[in-house]
Amino acid sequence: MGRDGRRGRLDDEPVSAVCVVNYGQDHAFLGFYLVRPDQRGRGFGLATWRTGLEHAADRTVGLDGVAAQQDNYRHSGFTREHGTLRYIGALTAGQEPDRHVRPVEAAGLRALLAYDGACLPADRPRFLKSWLAAPGHRALVRTVDGTLTGYGVLRPGRDALRVGPLFADTRANAEALLDALITEADGRPVAIDVPESNAEAVAPAEARGRKPTFDTARMYTGPVRDFARQRGFGVASLELG
Repeated sequence: MGRDGRRGRLDDEPVSAVCVVNYGQDHAFLGFYLVRPDQRGRGFGLATWRTGLEHAADRTVGLDGVAAQQDNYRHSGFTREHGTLRYIGALTAGQEPDRHVRPVEAAGLRALLAYDGACLPADRPRFLKSWLAAPGHRALVRTVDGTLTGYGVLRPGRDALRVGPLFADTRANAEALLDALITEADGRPVAIDVPESNAEAVAPAEARGRKPTFDTARMYTGPVRDFARQRGFGVASLELG
């Protein structure tokens, strides 16, 4: 029987996996940590986990951990920063269309990359270029007098369309973008993962009659650079940061 825990394989069949994305020299993000149910408890997950962390080297690693695994992550050196709440349902727009909300091209890529980087512990130009152009992704910005005040992305999902990221200067900017993205959803269920630490981010989903259905914890192995946490109204992806 061939066993390769570092590669997550048994007899050349995949049994475990993890994804670690390095964003620059100081930050990485871990997700998609999976072990096939019939092979759990046999060391595959741990071996694959260690291999993933080796890929991050000495970078601070972030993740969004489900409740059942948070103690394990703490034992691996992760510390909780805040909770993240998922809201899901057929959301309704809360206001009339905002004339300042436009397709993403209206902002220009350089401005968008700078805005995104200010909202996160790391710059991620390669990721963002791919994320904006991925099949089925719809990206919108809000600009006032040529100044970018927020942006959001709507993308396909298995159980619902997903909003993320949703970054904005204020709740009003975020709601204008969220309403436009909801309109794009055309009545289909929409899910958004919201940083619980930002009360202004929680309010728009709850104002539309939603209650959280799922929660995770954002955790880090070390310090992260300062960033505009108050601009975070929706996480791009629990698996990719």
